[in-house]
Amino acid sequence: MHVFGSLLERTESGLYCPAGDFHIDPWAPVARAVVTHAHADHARWGSEAYLTAARGMNVLRARLGPDARLEGMEWGESRTLGSARVSFHPAGHILGSAQIRIEHGGRVCVVTGDYKRHADPTVTPFEPVRCHALVTESTFGLPVFRWPDPAEEMAALNDWWRANRDEGRTSLVYAYSLGKAQRILAGLEPEIGPILVHGAVETLLPAYRSAGVTLPPVRKATRETAKALKGKALVVAPPSAAGTPWTRKFAPSTSAFASGWMSIRGFRRRRAGDRGFVVSDHVDWADLLETVRESEAREVAVTHGYAEVVARFLREERGLDAVALPTRFRGETLDSEAES
Repeated sequence: MHVFGSLLERTESGLYCPAGDFHIDPWAPVARAVVTHAHADHARWGSEAYLTAARGMNVLRARLGPDARLEGMEWGESRTLGSARVSFHPAGHILGSAQIRIEHGGRVCVVTGDYKRHADPTVTPFEPVRCHALVTESTFGLPVFRWPDPAEEMAALNDWWRANRDEGRTSLVYAYSLGKAQRILAGLEPEIGPILVHGAVETLLPAYRSAGVTLPPVRKATRETAKALKGKALVVAPPSAAGTPWTRKFAPSTSAFASGWMSIRGFRRRRAGDRGFVVSDHVDWADLLETVRESEAREVAVTHGYAEVVARFLREERGLDAVALPTRFRGETLDSEAES
């Protein structure tokens, strides 16, 4: 691909821009990291300096700690790094998630990071960006992945909670603690009952509230609150909590997973949850292809998930110069936290 060697290089630390002397979402500590968002497979601790979208500064600070040297840029603001021009554009994945636009020598490359195009009240909506070369994620890059209307899924989740309450069962919803959990919270109907959150979720709520994101009142899920609100509450916890002793204090309870993987029956059976709600913070097949089309890029590098499948489709069916770009991290999976 022409973009590699002129705008981006793949190194042992991840994608590197020689013209700007910076890495994008590096896998190891580097001098300057330009970061798409705060999930740990994109924002690693230990770099000398970090540049990210201003909207995501608080969550990145919560993840990297008080000593990390962070700087934020507003949406669309352009800055010169070395001989390259860099700007951040909304990706719609989690709070402050950004696509990174790089311009040098008359050529433009966009690195999407993780992104989604469905409505989500906790994020700035995705913004298509035209470019010569595109680096896109493909976590759910198969035709079988097509997301339902998110409003309908949230309505179904609220109905499930209401029915559980009427039967005297506590509702446990497993969702990634950064991004997915806040999206679920924003869609809940507080009049149904009290809302409890796992400590990993609670830690990140101040960053969302300080950014002006409207979330319902919640309490931390402890042995005391679990007992006091037994059979009424909905509890939001990370997937890593499922099946652990932590969940026993909520009995009698019923559980559900909120994930794009829940669109596939076989994946639902792999987990012990009673229900699955298709709520994903990544693009599905149709939105991935629409993003490639709107970018007008003739060169595409595909990373994460089903990269080989998507790259082959873009070459054979769309006539694009497309390749799979290996990554050190798997990203979102059914069995582990993307951000852990």
